[in-house]
Amino acid sequence: MSIVKINALTVPAEQREVLEQRFASRAGAVEGSDGFEWFELLRPVEGIDQYLVYTRWRSEEDFQAWMEGPMKAAHQGGGQGGGEGEGRPKPAASASSVWSFEVVQQAAPKKG
Repeated sequence: MSIVKINALTVPAEQREVLEQRFASRAGAVEGSDGFEWFELLRPVEGIDQYLVYTRWRSEEDFQAWMEGPMKAAHQGGGQGGGEGEGRPKPAASASSVWSFEVVQQAAPKKG
């Protein structure tokens, strides 16, 4: 079964639009990665300040390959999103933590 990675981003109210625009501008950056299955950016609606970045992967190895390749390059200036240092915008999130899960059960809508 697949694995799920959820990045919980603490985002101050004044940075929400910035975060959402940055994710919109990176559309397509992960979708072509080997083993990638799903992505969702979840906006908080109940008075909390945490966005959830949900990704699902075929395996932990596929996720790690993406982390060490395309994701690392994008966050160090080797890909989309610009490099560290001069000219790079400050992060929209003030804190981040990654949660990892194995999918043990799943269901889809019944067809018919």
